[in-house]
Amino acid sequence: MAFFNSAVGVLQTLVIAIGAGLGIWGAVNLMEGYGNDNPGANAHVR
Repeated sequence: MAFFNSAVGVLQTLVIAIGAGLGIWGAVNLMEGYGNDNPGANAHVR
């Protein structure tokens, strides 16, 4: 049972780390969307 509890603890840490990484990545992508480094993203039909 101790092994099972240890495995659950490791999986919880892993899931939290993956979630935090995805959250940071999403925030970076959101902030990049406000930049002017991609003129193609601002191509609107006039």
